[in-house]
Amino acid sequence: MGIYHAGELAVQHRLGQSDIARRLSRMVRDEIPEAAADFLSEQPMAVLAASDDAGRVWAGLVTGPVGFMYADDGVVTVEALPVPDDPLHEVLDGRARQVGMIAIEPQTRHRMRINGIATAAGTGLSIHPDQVYSNCPKYISRRHIETVSAPPTRRELRRTHALDDGMRRRISAADTFFIGSADREGNADASHRGGNPGFLEVLSPTRLRWPDYRGNSMFMTLGNIATNPSVGLLIPDWDTGSTLQLTGTAEIVWESAAGAQCFVEFDIIEAVEISEVSPLHWSAAQLSPANPA
Repeated sequence: MGIYHAGELAVQHRLGQSDIARRLSRMVRDEIPEAAADFLSEQPMAVLAASDDAGRVWAGLVTGPVGFMYADDGVVTVEALPVPDDPLHEVLDGRARQVGMIAIEPQTRHRMRINGIATAAGTGLSIHPDQVYSNCPKYISRRHIETVSAPPTRRELRRTHALDDGMRRRISAADTFFIGSADREGNADASHRGGNPGFLEVLSPTRLRWPDYRGNSMFMTLGNIATNPSVGLLIPDWDTGSTLQLTGTAEIVWESAAGAQCFVEFDIIEAVEISEVSPLHWSAAQLSPANPA
């Protein structure tokens, strides 16, 4: 049996990239190669995605000192959970969950994805992977860590069902966001999206739209959306360390434009904004030269 489910195969076929996806499937493993383990151990942050008990998908951030994530005997250990106000904290601090994880290194534009089963382990997670693979550096904005702050004494939390003006400005200025998705069986995936500021468009206080640029032709995110519309977005503030998380439903719009093979429109069910989630404060972005104008 191949690695792709019916939704992924359908999108690959529709966009004429089935042969490319078939060839690239060879790079997906169910174990952690040594180079991937080394990369993981050097990262101070990762993004996790999973579904809650209501079937809503959330994407959230975990951070820690270099070495807080590592692979040993085929298991990935993450010695951290999302912060307590993050909806994923409670989701991942209980029974075993299907999770997607992406570790990204903005300064080198490298990224690595791991999908599998996560179980709570102390104050962190143990992930038993079934899909491990790297991605090309397309659309990643280059950034460097400038300072690392101490943990805050308290965090500000805002939950709403529609975007306020500040949230809309943050989204319109974003050059990066992360997306969590899952197939019908709940197998989760976390992925990166990047572009020039404005590529993530606010259509209304409850609806967003973004272009899907040509990537690795595997279409794991679009394939999931084709079978399960539940999606979670994470929009980090690279300067302050705050995050904006959105959960809702997505649909593929089969329109093409310069650089875009289709579009995705997203209806917001809930928005969660948390201050000082990350202690990492990054430099201004050097936008990817691959970004369509």
